[in-house]
Amino acid sequence: MTAYKASTEDVITEDIRTQFEAFLDEHRKALTASLDGLTEEQARRRLVPSRTTLLGLVKHVTFVEKVWFDEAITRRSRTEIGIPLTPDESFILDNSDTIKSIQEAHLEACEASRRAAAHLDIDDEVLGNRRGPLPLRWVYLHMLRELAQHCGHADILREQLLSDE
Repeated sequence: MTAYKASTEDVITEDIRTQFEAFLDEHRKALTASLDGLTEEQARRRLVPSRTTLLGLVKHVTFVEKVWFDEAITRRSRTEIGIPLTPDESFILDNSDTIKSIQEAHLEACEASRRAAAHLDIDDEVLGNRRGPLPLRWVYLHMLRELAQHCGHADILREQLLSDE
């Protein structure tokens, strides 16, 4: 399994696609790393009224990867992919979900995302989204927005967890 790629500092003079992918990978890495050093109990602890936990947040971004890079590009249904039908359901943790299993699933989803997009040019359209055809560039921008938002959530949750100890 391939780990995350180049840092954003390494791609300043590269083409836009390489820059997008570096920023995506930086945020993907930060989300997975938000679980590092936590106990299973900490990772599952609810600190806000919603279903959001750190472990659930990383499980959710794994779902998001599959929606945008599997469903949207391959046009497979969520049922075929084996993911929940709604984003809200993607936060629900099973008894079998552990830090290790969720981190591994996230890494695998990110690698699958890279493979799914590899044959496309930045302005090629993906056809499997409910909005209709969208350029890959838009998908990358949407994913950056989603990942950045969830990185902020993860930072706050982790800070709360570690300040309680």
